[in-house]
Amino acid sequence: MELSIFQITWFILWGFLWGVYFMLDGFVLGLGFMSRFLAKNDTEKRVLINTVGPVWDGNEVWLVTAGGATFAAFPTTYALMFSNLYTALLLLLFALIVRGVSFEFRGKIDGAPWRAGWDTAITISSFLPALLFGVAFGNIFEGIPMRNDFTTATFAYEGGLLSLLNPYGLLTGVLFVMLFAVHGSLYAAIKTTGELSDRAAAMASRLWLPLLVVAVAFLAYTYPATKLYDNYLNSAALLAIPLIAVGSLLMLKVSASTGRLHRAFTFSCLTIAFVCFTGVAGLFPNLIPSSIDAGSNLTIYNSSSSLYTLRIMTVVALIFVPIVIAYKIWVYRIFRSRITNEDVLGDSEAY
Repeated sequence: MELSIFQITWFILWGFLWGVYFMLDGFVLGLGFMSRFLAKNDTEKRVLINTVGPVWDGNEVWLVTAGGATFAAFPTTYALMFSNLYTALLLLLFALIVRGVSFEFRGKIDGAPWRAGWDTAITISSFLPALLFGVAFGNIFEGIPMRNDFTTATFAYEGGLLSLLNPYGLLTGVLFVMLFAVHGSLYAAIKTTGELSDRAAAMASRLWLPLLVVAVAFLAYTYPATKLYDNYLNSAALLAIPLIAVGSLLMLKVSASTGRLHRAFTFSCLTIAFVCFTGVAGLFPNLIPSSIDAGSNLTIYNSSSSLYTLRIMTVVALIFVPIVIAYKIWVYRIFRSRITNEDVLGDSEAY
């Protein structure tokens, strides 16, 4: 009984960490690939990059923490995830590396070809993670073709990279891209001034309807493609999670239409977080279901660490997660001011 309590606790924390990561890095990724459409000149591109300059690398803490929590709490799931999705995760890692390098190197040489090349790198290395995260989670929601023999700790993965590019996985990838595009545009709108801010706000409003269409298609296709709805049909209380996601998406549009951009961005944060929570709650108790053999599902029960490990991790999490949250709140408060053209033109340390 005690072990199952800790397993459930870490499943909840696992979902929370992924939701927070997508909420925070989502606007950085979205702004990265939307900057090509929002900025009209080099100065505006610098302004957009400097809006995320103080925070983008700190947001990666949540990705590392989510991965670390998977490794420590559910090591079998971590091992098989990196085996089954190795190529996709490697592409994701390379893209995140290139994005960070692009931010830092873009302004090192004052030349149009140099900066144009790094602008292209920023666009691609921001778009790919958004798409790949969605494809990866779409495949997890749908189930991965694998067979496991837990007695001998062996498994057979009956798929490949191209099998991950199935219709449901790609649809989930498009959903993530659209969520992050709106999220990044709203962030640009609240962090810049003048025409750039107006342009970003208008872009977010134009993208909302395509996002709604994709979201409806995702919800409709989820029923035949996955078993995520089973938990919601068995427990009406869980319906609050997707309802918050839907309500937040609708309120995002209402707030943006009335010029309340900060409120719209808040609802965008809630939409992304609760879309993630919706998928995670639908998976429970699975972490990676098998699409060909229900007996091979990786669950919180057959892939978790020992009770002692989970106890130690819980103590560590209770101490450090609040510290990280407090630190991130402090950072965003310190850098809450809008970025202007004068800020980047007059600061040699700016990106």
